[in-house]
Amino acid sequence: MNREPTIYRVDRLELSFVPKPWAFAVERRAEIDACFAALCEKNPALWNGRVLMLYRQAIVDGVFRGQYLETDYASFAAWQHWGTPPAAIHDCFGAAAILAADGAFLLGVMGAHTLNAGHIYFPCGTPDTDDLVDGRVDLDGSVRRELKEETGLDQAEFIAEPGWTTVVDGALIAQIKVLRSRQNAEALRARMLDYLKSERTPELSDIRIVRGARDFDPKMRRFVTAFLARRFAGG
Repeated sequence: MNREPTIYRVDRLELSFVPKPWAFAVERRAEIDACFAALCEKNPALWNGRVLMLYRQAIVDGVFRGQYLETDYASFAAWQHWGTPPAAIHDCFGAAAILAADGAFLLGVMGAHTLNAGHIYFPCGTPDTDDLVDGRVDLDGSVRRELKEETGLDQAEFIAEPGWTTVVDGALIAQIKVLRSRQNAEALRARMLDYLKSERTPELSDIRIVRGARDFDPKMRRFVTAFLARRFAGG
């Protein structure tokens, strides 16, 4: 039986890039290539770039420390497609939890051309080599980039809450940064939808407003609903 996600509050992240081979990607290369070819047949928009994955982590005195390796997106996609089997790795990424002035959160519905089409998330993305800064993995920068790319909004207009909420759900670790807006949810959604209309191939297909558990959707991943349930309960 799957365990419920575990939630931590941390003061800061200290994430380093210490490359090494990912045994899973080496040992299952032929299977991975075949799986990714099949995924690309269904979705030609997929691209085999480079991503960063966490292989060592600990929380000590309010600091989340971890080390990342680099691998190809095909290996990451196959691992996800197969249900994230044990592989001594975590998908550890930053996510922007947009909190409107009226207390609602805004989430995006992933577009049909993406690997997780139809799923509902905070703006987020698996870190890649663009997030490397002097040997560090910069999830602050990743959050800024994903927020801008997915919604058109600039993080500078928000007030970021101190620290991070770390949600661990099996092989997934979401590092959630709450961004408070001075605008209400409807105004923010309208701005985001205008941006999506202006994009040739937007990553998101819609924006959802979540004001409480009644707005939860089966397409929301567990890390999202676990975080929101805690927040709406006053945690």
